[in-house]
Amino acid sequence: MLLEERLRQLVCCDKATELHSMTLHPVTLSSSSNVMEEVVEIRRYLHRNPEIGLSEFKTSDFVAGRLAEMGYEVTRGLAGTGVVATLRNGTSNRSVGIRADIDALPIDEETGADYASETPGMMHACGHDGHTAMLLGAAKIIAERRNFDGTIHLIFQPAEENFGGARIMIEDGLFDRFPCDAVFALHNDPSQPFGHFVLRDGPVMAAVDECKITVNGYGGHGAEPQSASDPIVAGASIIMALQTVVSRNVHPLMPAVVTVGAFHGGKASNVIPETAEMLLTIRSFDPEARDELEKRIRMIAEGQAASYGMSVTLEYERGYSPTVNHKTETDYLRALATRFAGADKVLEMERPTMGAEDFAYMLEKRPGSYFFLGTKRTDNDPPLHHPKFDFNDDIIPIGTAFWVELAEDFLKAS
Repeated sequence: MLLEERLRQLVCCDKATELHSMTLHPVTLSSSSNVMEEVVEIRRYLHRNPEIGLSEFKTSDFVAGRLAEMGYEVTRGLAGTGVVATLRNGTSNRSVGIRADIDALPIDEETGADYASETPGMMHACGHDGHTAMLLGAAKIIAERRNFDGTIHLIFQPAEENFGGARIMIEDGLFDRFPCDAVFALHNDPSQPFGHFVLRDGPVMAAVDECKITVNGYGGHGAEPQSASDPIVAGASIIMALQTVVSRNVHPLMPAVVTVGAFHGGKASNVIPETAEMLLTIRSFDPEARDELEKRIRMIAEGQAASYGMSVTLEYERGYSPTVNHKTETDYLRALATRFAGADKVLEMERPTMGAEDFAYMLEKRPGSYFFLGTKRTDNDPPLHHPKFDFNDDIIPIGTAFWVELAEDFLKAS
């Protein structure tokens, strides 16, 4: 089996056979005297030192320094803290890009791990520390083996969680300066079986937009409501009316979400406030549906407020595009994962998720595919973005080895 062979060849894993069993038992990394111990150390160093998007200065320094030691041509500064590592071998003009996200989240950690975040209010609650560590581990093996013909670009991207670091890197000339025939990225998934590859052709994650609606009323005493224009009442009406957007304005077979995640108005029981504010997240896949959602949200907010003799101020911001995989590259990825891990470890994603991902921008510019790698420990694993989430280090040999396999296979030496 390829997985067992590659784990032995690439990471000298003593428990490769266990990893390729039906249950893919987690490997005990602490007993392995190989590059994987170093990758785990890197992951835990990054976990202790999280940084928020576009402020990943220490992370960028650390990643760039490691890659330079490996012999990569390192370019910095794209999106401020982004790093691109380039390695060439042979004579082929073919090239491939592999992306890892490097940013953390503004969450207070509650894992209790001895490598827990040392920065209050920040933690790697999405596993980007693991993504970065695995790609650095793969980088080391790739550089030592040089078993490829072409050019490899390893893209360490900032600000996936908030500011669209992928888009900023592209605007800074990412693919003009570092041409890629295809780009690939993965995300750990604690809800999927350990060691399983989960992929899908076409849409995999939604477009995400945000909207802030401010209802402009007229404040007054809570005991004299007839002398005021109550923005809370109008806001409540807007919220209820917004529930009809998806159910009555979007085709029933067209996935869409409109969620009011926050509603703020007033500070005292006997005071009618001047304004009330609500915050929305809007998710969709189809461009026409996306336009319709914005149009209807604007009409409902303005119309409902007007019916109460008030007005609204509406700030609507288009966010990440939908993440849409390319068929050729996804078929390639599926075949490679099947050879690597076995057909029983490759799953088809049943349906797209309404989450969002800024790798979407890279897939708009280059062919490629985005997939999930299962890291489940138990049925009660904390989900992504939870204060108790902790990346499963036992997946590191598989993720690292697969990136090596993909780079070498995509750029096969003749």
